[in-house]
Amino acid sequence: MQNPFDPAIRDFLTGRIWLRLHTPFSIETIDEHIEAGHIQTIPGIISTKSLTRQTNHFCNRCENTTPSRFTTFNCAKCKGPCTYCRHCLKMGRVSTCTELIVWNGEPPTYPTTHSLAWLGTLTPRQQQASNELTTSNQTNIPHLIHAVCGSGKTEILFEPIHKLLTAGKRVCIAAPRVDVILELEPRLRAAFPQTAVEALYGGSESTTASPQLILATTHQLYRFRHAFDAIFVDEADAFPYTAEETLQRAVRKAAKPQAPVHFVTATPSDKLLAHMKKIGHISTINRRYHGHPLPVPRYDALWNYTKRIQKGKLPKKLTEWTQARLDKNEPFLIFFHTIKLMEQAEPLFRQLNPKIAAVHAAHPDRKQHVQALRDKKIPGLLTTTILERGITIPNVQVAVVGAEQLIFNKGALVQIGGRVGRSAHYPTGDFVLFHHGITYAMDEAKNEIIQLNKGGVPT
Repeated sequence: MQNPFDPAIRDFLTGRIWLRLHTPFSIETIDEHIEAGHIQTIPGIISTKSLTRQTNHFCNRCENTTPSRFTTFNCAKCKGPCTYCRHCLKMGRVSTCTELIVWNGEPPTYPTTHSLAWLGTLTPRQQQASNELTTSNQTNIPHLIHAVCGSGKTEILFEPIHKLLTAGKRVCIAAPRVDVILELEPRLRAAFPQTAVEALYGGSESTTASPQLILATTHQLYRFRHAFDAIFVDEADAFPYTAEETLQRAVRKAAKPQAPVHFVTATPSDKLLAHMKKIGHISTINRRYHGHPLPVPRYDALWNYTKRIQKGKLPKKLTEWTQARLDKNEPFLIFFHTIKLMEQAEPLFRQLNPKIAAVHAAHPDRKQHVQALRDKKIPGLLTTTILERGITIPNVQVAVVGAEQLIFNKGALVQIGGRVGRSAHYPTGDFVLFHHGITYAMDEAKNEIIQLNKGGVPT
């Protein structure tokens, strides 16, 4: 008979791959569970020699294999050359002499009683996509929900997730951007009031409970292994997920071996579309849930805008556009292509209204500023592309300053425009591209939106 174990340790470690010395439990208790066979230890870094005598490294946590992302040093702990992974360093150092731990004992049993408290009604096309996704879950086949911004993608997931939960399954919704997780968390908690839900992102507090529904940035999935019966990757085309193969491997590693990984996005890459046509199913929705068309961008030339801002003056058209929003009490987002230009413009906008704020990926008050815009405590935000997705503000108006810049590719512009007109009460709004020359990307984004509004699927 196996020795008794602490259920709290089981609940914390199930599906996780964790640093042995950095758990919420005492080292002595963890050691006892290892000796009893409830916990298995795994080396942090595995190093092997190739046929050419070159040393290859593999990180067991993030599965990094890139040679430039490892550093070898003389370790005081193991008294020899030791290698650590720089790729996942922010989550605590994993080195050759580091021990990772995984739960090896009796798995937890998850509840099967869950209520779905969302009282809305899906459109016929939403319901069809939801049913198709449920079928894919039942057959363990990957599924892509290709649906325009504001089509109610999250609501499409509710019924399939509810069916998984009531079958005692464990589910993860992952997204590359923390803003998407922060947007989803209150909606999922409200939809599933009986379900243990946890949101994981940089700076969040991990609990010792065993949440059945986890919302996580894709980076957080480095810490999971064979944990979930289904994973839904929201905004699957967003940076950095599309650019980092280790993040894609982390998602696959976090899923159980036969579990499906689904994708949800308005702007799937050609690569993702081709992949899903080959191995999975695709549901396409080209209409918003309220039936109104997507806002079509309008172009407005803003010549020499950089020089004017650097000289301490806002271009007249930009001033007039912002003042019109302030006069009409319309919330707004103004997108910039660089943090530097945005920060140079910020004091100029504050001359129009001192409450206007700016955010970017590393801004310490980003979460608070976005919430303040939702709560109507500030009139508008200046932002980088960090807010191109994962944010819903009723009646928001959107401007892009420097739409000709390379960072504003077709997908980014479609996503940015998707912030406008999402609410059934405010289904329209202004989406203006201030530019210093019209680009192919601008025209491609505009043409795709027009095509979708006609009921077609972009090719």
